[in-house]
Amino acid sequence: MSKESIEDVVKSSLERYFRDLGEQKASNVYDMVVLAVEKPLFESVMARADGNQSQAAEMLGINRNTLRKKLQQHGLL
Repeated sequence: MSKESIEDVVKSSLERYFRDLGEQKASNVYDMVVLAVEKPLFESVMARADGNQSQAAEMLGINRNTLRKKLQQHGLL
């Protein structure tokens, strides 16, 4: 297992993002991060669950209908 946590990776990525922005104003950072994290999260969990949406939803702790909606939003269905 990697010594660097997901939290550390996100934090360092955000620090780099803000540094690269310089004096420009940041906007919609929440949506940007959620969208960037959700797709690989769903791809990984669906692979782990061998495509079984019920198992994937259980692993994620969300409703299967919510999972389907998110999979569709990310073009994974």
